[in-house]
Amino acid sequence: QVQLVESGGGLVQAGGSLWLSCAASGRAFSSYAMGWFRQAPGKEREFVANHRWNGARTYYINYADSVQGRFLISRDNAKNTVYLQMNSLKPEDTAVYYCAADTMGRGTMNSNEYSYWGQGTQVTVSS
Repeated sequence: QVQLVESGGGLVQAGGSLWLSCAASGRAFSSYAMGWFRQAPGKEREFVANHRWNGARTYYINYADSVQGRFLISRDNAKNTVYLQMNSLKPEDTAVYYCAADTMGRGTMNSNEYSYWGQGTQVTVSS
């Protein structure tokens, strides 16, 4: 079992920034692919970003087109934590943001391949 706990959401004005953190349990965190997804009211959950590390010196990162250049995903394997830095926020970024873990380490953008999910944290961007 992997437990994920997000923090850092809140209310921000358009153009502002927020940091999200996701702390994970488990001894094999470095082998997990970690993703961020979001769900706005009345919409389906969508991919935001993910991070996969191959255990050596290479890591792979993907971003949704809608956040490319504005959001930055990173991880600290020593702290079992993944982060999402969100800059230049827009009202359309308003959603509940979820952290997810793919313990198989695949690192796709398909939410069905992530077995563990956090409880979500609300991000609201006012215009």
